[in-house]
Order: sequence, then C-alpha cells, then structure tokens
Amino acid sequence: MAGDTTVSTGEIARLGGVGRAAVSNWRRRHKDFPTPVAGTAANPRFALVDVEAWLRRNGRPYRLSPADRAWQHLRPEGDDLHVASRLAAAGEFLLADYDPALLERLPGRPTQLRIDRPLRQALSEMTASMGAGAAFEEICGRHRRRQDPTDELAAAMAQIAMPTAGTLLDPACGTGALLLAAAPRLALGQAGDPVVARIAATRLLLAGIECELLASDALLAPGFPGEPVDAVVCNAPGDKARGHAALAGDPRFVHGLPPRNEPELAWLQHSLSRVRPDGMVVVRMPHAAASRRSGRRIRASLLRSGALRAVITVPEGDLWVLRAAADDTGPARALLLGRVPPERAAPLWEEFGAGAATPRGGVVVPVVDLLDDDVDLSPDRHLPRADGTDPGHAFATLLGSGAEDVPALEALPERRALPTATVTELTRAGALRLRHAPSRLALGSGSVAVLTAADLAVGTTPTARTTSGPALVRIRPGDVVAAAMGRVRVASAKAVLGPGLTVYRVDPEQLDPEFLAGVLRAAPAVGNGSSRYGRVRVPLMELAEQRAYGAAFRELLETADVARAAATRAEQLQQLGEEGLVTGWLRPRPC
Repeated sequence: MAGDTTVSTGEIARLGGVGRAAVSNWRRRHKDFPTPVAGTAANPRFALVDVEAWLRRNGRPYRLSPADRAWQHLRPEGDDLHVASRLAAAGEFLLADYDPALLERLPGRPTQLRIDRPLRQALSEMTASMGAGAAFEEICGRHRRRQDPTDELAAAMAQIAMPTAGTLLDPACGTGALLLAAAPRLALGQAGDPVVARIAATRLLLAGIECELLASDALLAPGFPGEPVDAVVCNAPGDKARGHAALAGDPRFVHGLPPRNEPELAWLQHSLSRVRPDGMVVVRMPHAAASRRSGRRIRASLLRSGALRAVITVPEGDLWVLRAAADDTGPARALLLGRVPPERAAPLWEEFGAGAATPRGGVVVPVVDLLDDDVDLSPDRHLPRADGTDPGHAFATLLGSGAEDVPALEALPERRALPTATVTELTRAGALRLRHAPSRLALGSGSVAVLTAADLAVGTTPTARTTSGPALVRIRPGDVVAAAMGRVRVASAKAVLGPGLTVYRVDPEQLDPEFLAGVLRAAPAVGNGSSRYGRVRVPLMELAEQRAYGAAFRELLETADVARAAATRAEQLQQLGEEGLVTGWLRPRPC
C-alpha cells in the first residue's frame, strides 16, 4: 500500500475544522499554499504532508485522528478503484490481531496487499482506543456504497424479518450491513465479489457474530443446501447482465421466470425458496417493481399464493415483506400497503400483525381488489398524498386567508372512500375512447387549426396551423385533451391534435368531461408520454354527482388561470415600469 497520501479540498476542510469555502480562500490568498499533486482542475488533490506543514506554519489548528490517517492511507492519490481491496487487507490485519484463528473462516483467498508502516500504526492506535471491531466499522463507514442500505433501513429490515434469534440468510450480502444489523444466532451470506465477501465476513467476525459466507453468486450458484433458514433479508441487486437463460426451468421460480429487465424478482423468489415454512423474507425492491407491466404475472401469483404480505415504501425503495406458506395456514386475504420513514416500518408491520384495521401510515387492502389487469402494488395508489397534509384542511385555511373566486367546497371530517376504475378499464368498458397525436406533424402555414401543448397550458384556443391530411386527429368541443406534462383541459373549439397530446372522447351518458379532466389533472406523475394516464384511477359515481364535481374542477382551473394571468400582468408591469423609470419614459407622479 505504498504511495503518497493525498487529500481533497473537502478533506482539508474537515482536517482544519472549516468549510470548503475557507479552503478556497486559503488557496486564493496565500501564495505558499500547497499546489495540487494529483486529481483534476475541478477536483485537485494535495499531498497530506504538505497540507499539514502549511497548517502548522500558519498557526492553524487541525486534528487528524487515527481514523482519518488510516482512511487517507487506504485511499492514496484519491484512488477509489482499489479501496475495497485495501479495506479487506486492513480488515485481515485487524482480525489477525484480534484472533488469528478467525482468518481461516474468511471466504476466498487472502488479499495479497502489504500493509505499510503508517497504516499499520494508525490501525493499531485505533484498536488501542476503541477495539478492533469498532476500528474496522469506523473505516468501513467511510466506504459506504450508494446501494448500501442506511443504518435505519437495515435495522428496520432486520427487525421485521427476525425479531428473535435464529438463522438469517442474506443471499446478496454485500459488505454485510443487513446481517450485522440483525445480529442473528447464525448469519449466512453470499457475495459475488470475493473481496466484498471477505469484508463482510471480517465485520461479522469482529462483531462476535457466528457466520458462514461464500464468495459466489447466489442466483447462479446457490449455497448452503440443506435445512431452510429461519428468515431471509436481501437488498435485491438490479444487475441485468446475469445469465437469464441459465435460470429457465429452475424450481426456485415457482411464481414464474422473471423478465430480463426485472432481476429483483429473481432475488425475491430465490429468497422465498430458502426460508422455512412460516419464515419471514424482507427484500428491498425499487419503487418501479410494484407496477412494471412486465412483472404483473409474478406479482399476481405472489398475491394469490398468500406469500406477499406487505409493500412498505421508504425513501430508499420499497420493502416487500413475504411469509412462506405453512401447512396450517391459508393464503392471506389482505395486503398491507404503507409509506413511512425507515424507523416506522417495523412498528407498522407489528400493528398490521396485531390486527389493526388502519395502521398509522398504511392501509389494509383486500387481495381481490389488487388482482386487476395491472396488479399495481404501489402504496401511493392507495394512500393520501405523500406530504401527509390534509387537502381539505389546507383548502379551508387558504379560503380563510382571503382567497376569492373559488368554488364552494367543504372539508370532510374523514376521507371519503370511493370505488375506482383505471382509465384503461374505462376505455375497455366503452366509457371513453382515446387517440394520440401523430408522432410527426409539420406546423407552419395551412388552413387547419392545431391545438398545441403550449396552447393547453393557458387555454384551448389553437394558435398553430398545418395542412390537411389523413393522419390528423380531430378534436371537437367536449373532448378532454391531455399533455404528458400534466396539462389537461376540455376542448372548446374544433381543431386537430398537436404533437405530444392525447384526446379522450367520453361517452356523455357515462362520464362528464370536466370531471374526467379534473381527475387527470390531480393525478400524480406515474409515468411519461402516452402511458402517464392509463393507470390513473377515476372515482366511480353517478353522472349527476360527476357534473357537480366537474363544475368544481372547472372553477378551480379558472381561478388558477385568472391568478396566472394576473401574475403575468404584474411581471409585465414591473418590467415595463422599471425600464421606463430608468430610460426616462416614466417618472413618479407628483405628490
């Protein structure tokens, strides 16, 4: 591990206990400040010995702890490519000092890297002050990768999967964060990268956790055959380059062979295949896995079998909670959908397990209600707005603050539950028809009026022109026109559809156009292009009530249009007034 130790401007700031701006000032104002020895113009790196000498020479206090010094030696000249190998070697050094016999339990081959004297001294100082385990955790914490779970998320997953001691498996354990957070009686893990596997094993052994780790890919070479484990946790990798063809016909995939673009579903089924009857599985999945069309058959199978018990959205992704079927239990009839911070995930699951009908931060949805064409398990589809505010209360507050020309709406004491159907389902039922604008449409001269996305932002008066042709999509008053960016209005004049727009022609005996337009405007952004609105859920109500809602939607839109026009006018007044005062065309009126 030889090489000159370098530091970045951010590390210099931490060393001197100042902000990055102060370091920039030092470089600019002091001609004797060290010159960069590595890096780039945008990210320069400086020799640590030069920086320390400059700080001492200028009487500036600084503190370089043994952990700082060890980290700088692990990352010489800003080299991030080999940090993992150096970290594994440092772990082996600490483990040998802690208990040499434990080195035989590390997976893979020993790291063939030499620990130089300065690093050895820094690690020894850390061990003397905090112990070998804490010392290794200190430097591992600085090597946290982007895909690694946070400490709060790891603790939540561990608590849900294994509230009591037992055997815990992580088939994609990485550096062992999930296993370390759970502290099981026996930790089993696999990691495809041998260096990463050795780091994970070192962390667990230094923490006093009995463990067995393998340096191999669990999907292609599943390990630990024999008795099923008590629970499984997994931070599902999203690597799409794995041998998909080799997995065909594998008995682990009882719910279907995962599509190539959804490797997370392969890890989920592998995890479920390894747990004992009634054992728990907790997998961190990407948000999109709950609604991708390619995975809907597997999601439906997981629901019908009763294996999937909860989908809990946290900022870092979705936690899918599964329970393996036991002989004396039937399939689950309801699914918990939640959206909470990581520290609330485990209490939410416990409330659901205790039979709470409306757990705080979640909703219990019958499985049969989710088995539609989309099998969309996104919690946001069934929960109030993500910011947790009550729109009714906020509206009443704004109304009381002096807002005028708004529809007469009243806040309800509780959220009104309404049956819904997606736009796609309404289309299949014949309640509406939709058409998309042609992908290419020449705008310019011509006699045919074209409604564009820019027109839709401020109204429905068409401003563009084109020539007549068979590919044009014509709209008429009463049609609902939508843009992918969220603009939706009811057309008031005849025109043709401009680029990027979609027209929804409703059956007036089933749907009120202003009602549909308002629902589409209120929909969250759940896709892009023509697919944005297909999964929007439209409340089902009588036509008379739709018209009342549609009138309120229209009044809200008109209020916003008036305010927008007023804001534009105010900006123009400001710009012209200031310009006139400066150039001499205007002056203040005499008092």
